[in-house]
Amino acid sequence: MTLHLGKKNSRASLKHILLVDDDAAVREMVGRVLTEEGYQVLSATNGAEALVIADSTRIDLALLDLTMPGLPGWDTFEKLTTKNPLLAVIVITARPGQFFTGLSAGLGGLMEKPLDFPVLLRTVRALLAEDPYVRLERLQGQDTAFYYIPSTGKNCET
Repeated sequence: MTLHLGKKNSRASLKHILLVDDDAAVREMVGRVLTEEGYQVLSATNGAEALVIADSTRIDLALLDLTMPGLPGWDTFEKLTTKNPLLAVIVITARPGQFFTGLSAGLGGLMEKPLDFPVLLRTVRALLAEDPYVRLERLQGQDTAFYYIPSTGKNCET
C-alpha cells in the first residue's frame, strides 16, 4: 500500500481516492497526477489489498483496473460497492468490450487505457461532485450520466 498525500488546504485534499492497479507504472503516474491535483491517493496492487484499505479508510472514489492477479476487478468492484453502494467508481482498463457490463453494473465511468489525464481529472471531479442520489439512481438502472472514454480518448458521456 502506498499513500500519496495531496496539497494541504486544498478542497480536493479532503477527498480520498483508492487507486487499484497491478501495474506499478500506472499506479505511479496516475497517483502523481491525482496528488498534484490535491487528492489523497491510497494505492493497492490488487483487489484483496484494496478491500483491506477500504475497510479501514473512508474512500470517496475508486479507480479500479479489471485485470489483476488474485481477486479480479469486477469481483473487487462488487465487494467494494456491497459495503459502500454509493461509492463512485471509475474502471480503468486495457480490456476492450466492457461498456455494457460497466453501464449495467452501475459504474460512474469507464476509461480505456491509455489514459487521457485531463479527461480522467474532469471525470473524477464530476463524480466527486455528483449527488449521492444520482449514484443511487444509477445503481437502480435509471438514466444517469455514465462517463465512457474509449481508448481513442474521445469522451462519450451517455
